[in-house]
Amino acid sequence: MTVKAVLLDAEEKQVSNNDVRVWLIKLKDVLYDAEDVLDEFECETQRKQLLKLYGSTTKKVGRFFSSSNPFAFSFKMGHKIKQIREQLDEIASHKAKFHLNIRDEGRGSMPKERAMTHSFVNVSDIIGRDKDKENIIRLLQKPNGGEKIDVIPIVGIGGLGKTALSKLVYNDKRVQDHFQLKMWACVSEDFDIKNLIEKIIKCATSDGENRSNLEVEQLQKILREKIGDKKYFLILDDVWNEDSMRWDPLQELLFTGANGSKILVTTRSKKVASIMGTISEPYELSGLPHDKCVALFTRCAFKEGEEKHYPNLLKIGDKIVEKCKGVPLAVKTLASLLLTNKDESYWKFIRDSELWKIEQKENDKILPALRLSYEQLPAYLKKCFAYCSFYPKDYEYTSFALIQLWIAHGLLESTNENEDLEDIGRRYFQELGSRSFFQDFEDYDCYIECKMHDLVHDLALSLTQNEFSAITSTTTHISKSVRHLLFPDFTSLPHGVSTLLQDLEHVRTAVFMRTEEISQSALDLCLSRLKYLRMLDLSESQLEVPLERIGSLKHLRLLFLPEIKMVPNSICKLQNLQSLLLLTEELPNDIRYLISLRFLIFSTKQKCLAKNGLGCLTSLRFLGIVGSKNLEYLFEDMQGLKHLRTLIISKCVSLISLPQSMKYLTALETLIIEDCENLNLTMEEGQADQDWARFSLQRLILKQLPELVEFPEWLLRGSTNTLQLLKLRMCTNLKELPACLQNIVSLQQIVIEYCDELSERCERGEGEDWSKIAHIPEIVLHGSEINSTDDSHIDSTSED
Repeated sequence: MTVKAVLLDAEEKQVSNNDVRVWLIKLKDVLYDAEDVLDEFECETQRKQLLKLYGSTTKKVGRFFSSSNPFAFSFKMGHKIKQIREQLDEIASHKAKFHLNIRDEGRGSMPKERAMTHSFVNVSDIIGRDKDKENIIRLLQKPNGGEKIDVIPIVGIGGLGKTALSKLVYNDKRVQDHFQLKMWACVSEDFDIKNLIEKIIKCATSDGENRSNLEVEQLQKILREKIGDKKYFLILDDVWNEDSMRWDPLQELLFTGANGSKILVTTRSKKVASIMGTISEPYELSGLPHDKCVALFTRCAFKEGEEKHYPNLLKIGDKIVEKCKGVPLAVKTLASLLLTNKDESYWKFIRDSELWKIEQKENDKILPALRLSYEQLPAYLKKCFAYCSFYPKDYEYTSFALIQLWIAHGLLESTNENEDLEDIGRRYFQELGSRSFFQDFEDYDCYIECKMHDLVHDLALSLTQNEFSAITSTTTHISKSVRHLLFPDFTSLPHGVSTLLQDLEHVRTAVFMRTEEISQSALDLCLSRLKYLRMLDLSESQLEVPLERIGSLKHLRLLFLPEIKMVPNSICKLQNLQSLLLLTEELPNDIRYLISLRFLIFSTKQKCLAKNGLGCLTSLRFLGIVGSKNLEYLFEDMQGLKHLRTLIISKCVSLISLPQSMKYLTALETLIIEDCENLNLTMEEGQADQDWARFSLQRLILKQLPELVEFPEWLLRGSTNTLQLLKLRMCTNLKELPACLQNIVSLQQIVIEYCDELSERCERGEGEDWSKIAHIPEIVLHGSEINSTDDSHIDSTSED
């Protein structure tokens, strides 16, 4: 407790005081060890619970979960606890020499959630780049010089808005009319020609086809066919590669387009610009003028019109903007921080912070502003943000995967025992988004996808530099304090990787990215050495080897696997497992033993799912059944899933019907059924009984269901006061909406897309079904929003 009292002060002072930094590293190390000890007790408790649940019915369970000697266990744990207490006492005794101040952080309330944007740029969101936009468009319209294709680099420090400017240009109508084909590829630090060709082809075709299994020779042929003799415009965003030998092969491929084609490159490096550019001088993007920065700051720090009530804050804000050196991302980040706090002393604290005085390199002007924004995060959000560094730059995060990561590492703090961890994680994600730590949001039906700006990612990396390491072919040493590992490319591991992993048994995270194939020996090496893993993400790799040792990772909370033929039944020994992504031919026989599982996405080649399997996973909150093409029937014992809140059934083309036991899913809030061409949702007479009244949804989404002719009213029987969203998409044979919609007073939004006949029936004032939906505040037909209220109300709200 004495250490905790000064922890906030220590975390801020470590930026400029190396002794404090070393002290904090030692503290983190011993606290990690303490958590490992507590986890040993939890594993033992879970093992006993399983034996109690299933041990009385079969001897097999006792053999499956090996017994432990309670006396030996107590002796071993007692010894570890004694060691940790001694270390903690020593660390606490050293704190006095740092003169740390006792500070107490109030939990505070969550700020009001702000609307999240999507990746398509909104012109009104960009301030002060009109002149730059016109200059770039003139360069694009200008006839090419000596080269058949011009390469135009935009150069500037991170956070200036190079990508935002490129989006403005990319979406301008003059550019669209000038070129036959437009393409966008985010390059980032990994200048891999195969990967880049895939991205460019994907953008050129928009077919979503996976071509990762093709060789470069096949890919380059497809690229030449797609570009052909077209006059194209390609943006290569965020290029770092300074090796001309790596650019030349791609350049040769791209220079096959028609004369007048243009390539726009954004980069922080003048060397990259000189290697790739074909024009005399790259376009150097400068910082925003002060007045434009002030306008951006005012827009982000105040609600519309609010600033006129705070003249003193505007003066302080002007000085804060001055320190941001014309960098829009710095301005926006700090403004987002100040949006929810109008206390004058707080604004002055930000203005006068010591963090501005840290000596910075030219390309790091933004870091003091970002660090300030980080320091003002509540303690419960700081580690959640830092853990985003476990994935590479330009990684596309999904909200559900991030939340499961945070759950796996025990980062979510509950103040209400009845509140689910998933809800807490969703709030954390929204708050980080509202403070501009994430960007480029895409809202899908059950999750949000986003990215992190490079410099924000750099900040996250700086926070985990002693705990996190990326293993590449040049790695020669890994500190014992490292707890989280990223393998960017498993095929180019350094020689002697066995020695590197020798003393890393306390590593908690292993993420494997873009690997062609992992060898059995290499995988066994990782699984045998990393005994305390909480998170293992293999989803981005190709796994052709069995996971024989997986059952020994008893501390594992999160396991994301790629498509794999067979999963050993030993996976069911992971009684602490909370999150599982499993794409396989057949589910393990003993999957019911995964008693802690909260999140499960799976696909299988089975025709039906057995009883006493998935239905026994009583902790489950999220269930996704995807791409199971042979599946005709789901499991019948759904009544065991008392806590299930989200159910997704996707691309199960052979699925015929839903089980009656679904009516017992009384906690279900979101039901998404899509791309199931043989699914009949009609309920026979006598089956749609009153039990369905306990089935109360908040979100119902039905897509691509050609067998849907009559709306399944039984799904809505208990949702009169709960349903908020109804979405119908590509249900081309659906005849009409149910009359019961008139009685659903809670419904806030209905979306009907690519359902031509039904959309006509719902046209305002004219369609036969208009009266059923007229009371709903937000109605979207054919992708356009209409308001159900009168015209005068529409005019007044649009002015607001």
